[in-house]
Amino acid sequence: MRILVIGSGGREHALAWRLAKSPSVEAIYAVPGNPGIARLATCIPGNALDPAELLRLAESAGADLTVVGPEAPLVAGVVDAFRAAGRAIVGPVAAAAQLEGSKIFAKQFMVRAGIPTADFAIVETEADALEALDRFGIPVVLKADGLAAGKGVIVAASRAEADAAVHGLMSGEVVGKAGSRLVIEECLIGEEVSFIVLSDGSNVLALEPTQDHKAVFDGDAGPNTGGMGAYCDARILDAAQRRFVMERVIEPSIGQMRAEGCPFTGFLYAGLMMTQAGPKVLEFNVRLGDPETQALLHSLDCDFAEALLAAAHGDLGGVKLAWRSDPSVCVVLAAAGYPGTPRKGDRIEGIEPAEAAGAAVFHAGTRARQQGLETAGGRVLGVTASGSDLAGAIERTYQAVSKVHFDGMHYRTDIGRKGLKRWAASEG
Repeated sequence: MRILVIGSGGREHALAWRLAKSPSVEAIYAVPGNPGIARLATCIPGNALDPAELLRLAESAGADLTVVGPEAPLVAGVVDAFRAAGRAIVGPVAAAAQLEGSKIFAKQFMVRAGIPTADFAIVETEADALEALDRFGIPVVLKADGLAAGKGVIVAASRAEADAAVHGLMSGEVVGKAGSRLVIEECLIGEEVSFIVLSDGSNVLALEPTQDHKAVFDGDAGPNTGGMGAYCDARILDAAQRRFVMERVIEPSIGQMRAEGCPFTGFLYAGLMMTQAGPKVLEFNVRLGDPETQALLHSLDCDFAEALLAAAHGDLGGVKLAWRSDPSVCVVLAAAGYPGTPRKGDRIEGIEPAEAAGAAVFHAGTRARQQGLETAGGRVLGVTASGSDLAGAIERTYQAVSKVHFDGMHYRTDIGRKGLKRWAASEG
């Protein structure tokens, strides 16, 4: 099988890394890829936001299957273009991708499907937004309607912060046109969990639960980012919680999409808040998470390509995924200035020693220069390792992190610690 991976980040490097281990895979291509992916695949220059160009590149590579990493090509209609040409691809059509492309669409969809979520208001002017803030009180969550690369959600802890967030988002200063309309919603209390499934439009295959860490600093302090790290551990959700999520969130979502005439295919990501009243959906994504993918695929123990091909052909029934019992942890190494404007061009050293320490180092924001590898984005690398238990996975990952260096490098030192505290409390 020849597979094309669309994207250039850590998630796509992890996909290429896992697919390279699949016995059924003959060759991997990536558009546009990155220096890490280039060690595993043939990287092809191209515009990942142009469905027609992507289709042409898939045809020229003779790709039997295309896997879409980021959300923007999905919202742009790449799956629609491939299906019209009869080419196998993993992902939802543009109409279904609105679940991530528009926060407003997603919230209205959840109401139609009866999915538990936070109370919310939709606003289109700053005056309406300020009035909604009076209704919800503090803390409050503000979400830009459109795609914002993980930076369109602000949790305001004071009224002054909320007022500033309204102006920053709706004026275009923070996320451009994506913030012209907002969702303002109650702030749910609990721990976040990422629950991702693979669907062929009818059948659903659940992946292991993960927990992302979005805030830039330890202890969930500071502004939100695209994700500073994640861990994968089967114990994050017990059997009853998984059953609740499948029956109250995933199955109604897939069923509602089918009833509305656009069956959902590909990866559906439910970002959950585990409240005292039970799991509630914070957001939907229509692709694998980043950095959840790095931890997930490090724990996977089967031919992932076969499952993806089955999903693309509407034949997931009976397919199963095998997972190692070892938890996995991914720590993101970020560039100076992130999550604001990141500094680029800092020399990266220590990847080989980190890999020798037992980690997989996934490239996210790197570029190759004559003098070596250097930073080229906000989230630069995702250092990922497994261990016999979560504590061991954390220790091994941070040992590998200690081998890597670039000027301005910063990262969270507490990825996975919530899990350790939770299970220590339950055992005590």
